[in-house]
Amino acid sequence: MAATIIRGATLPDGTRADLKLEGGLIAEVGSIAGASGAETIDADGLIALPGLVDLHTHLREPGYEASETILTGTQAAAAGGYTAVFAMANTYPVADTAGVVEQEARIGRAAGYATVQPIGAVTVGLKGERLAEIGAMAASQANVRVFSDDGFCVFDPLLMRRALEYVKAFDGVVAQHAQEPRLTQGAQMNEGALSGELGLAGWPAVAEESIIARDVLLAEHVGSRLHICHLSTAGSVEVVRWAKARGIAVTAEVTPHHLLLTEDLIAGYDARFKVNPPLRTAEDVQALREAVADGTIDIVATDHAPHPLEAKEVEWDAAANGMVGLESALSVVQAALVEPGHLDWAGVARVMSATPARIGRLAGQGADLVAGVPAELTLVDPAASREFGLGDLRGRSVNSPYLGRTLPGAVVHTFHQGYATVRDGALRPADEIAALAAGSER
Repeated sequence: MAATIIRGATLPDGTRADLKLEGGLIAEVGSIAGASGAETIDADGLIALPGLVDLHTHLREPGYEASETILTGTQAAAAGGYTAVFAMANTYPVADTAGVVEQEARIGRAAGYATVQPIGAVTVGLKGERLAEIGAMAASQANVRVFSDDGFCVFDPLLMRRALEYVKAFDGVVAQHAQEPRLTQGAQMNEGALSGELGLAGWPAVAEESIIARDVLLAEHVGSRLHICHLSTAGSVEVVRWAKARGIAVTAEVTPHHLLLTEDLIAGYDARFKVNPPLRTAEDVQALREAVADGTIDIVATDHAPHPLEAKEVEWDAAANGMVGLESALSVVQAALVEPGHLDWAGVARVMSATPARIGRLAGQGADLVAGVPAELTLVDPAASREFGLGDLRGRSVNSPYLGRTLPGAVVHTFHQGYATVRDGALRPADEIAALAAGSER
């Protein structure tokens, strides 16, 4: 594979530099002379970020390939600037054994668009009754370090305690879907004045906040790592802020949609806006933005949740929860956090690359763009603007809440393992990427 020289990119700290990619690594950073046979990319006006890492992606394979596959999901990831995704366990069969997680990682390597790091289930079949094969998944070739029943809360406090104790032995983390099921039975949207006006059963903020409060205390008791999935309320921010001040090893994520969209969108009963946890109030959105800015919320994770048309184009109460988000995440973060001044681009690199890789203990991802690190990076045009449409989606499902909305920024190039998965905004063909991935394995 020939070397690639990226000329005049702006690094996250604002400095400009050339980058030379060779042998799967960033070989040089600085002012680089031309090299015979090297491909040259003019990056004037583009920001170079470490490849984005998503700690919360639903790839659906095995079992739900009508919604997404590992190939199509990682194509969506590459288009969004991602070079690694953590695949949630709610597949069929559930990713609760070493065999399933190893299969997922193997399919991801063969596809070649991004590193696929499986997340293991906490309980067998996500049923919340007994612990899954946590140790076997951790010791497997998939090297699982994140465990979650996402989609379901690990509601039993004894099971949650045992899971925290188990993962502590190998520096793993339990990622909790914080939802008290008895407070959300039949819930359809955020509980408040609007839910009453629309006649939809309310989903109270305390259903999330009470589980987070319980689990940070359990994590403190055990001395283990806890991660909170898709935090969505101002009250949850305060609980996590308190826990961090106390020294508890808790991290938290927020989704792009909870940073931008509010419950008011539900007034039209458009099921593209139906999601778990639900869209909240403008006050919650502001609290979440400020929490990312001050570090209370550690990362932005997409919760990319593809569904076929028949699961969304139905009446509101029958529609599935979830939104696709890999292709739009960086643009939404630019709109919600960068442009209002909550984060600079170094902050974006931290919350969308370095910190998720660190939480998931994923080697080779999230590193600063310096000589000697793996060539995992994305080049972004922050000055671009476009009306987000179906042509921007690269996955199998189209349940995006941003269709028709003008979003800033655009991913121009994505590099994974030193080769381009996206060139000039276009996704490279699957057969080309598979061949390059096979070559890099040798």
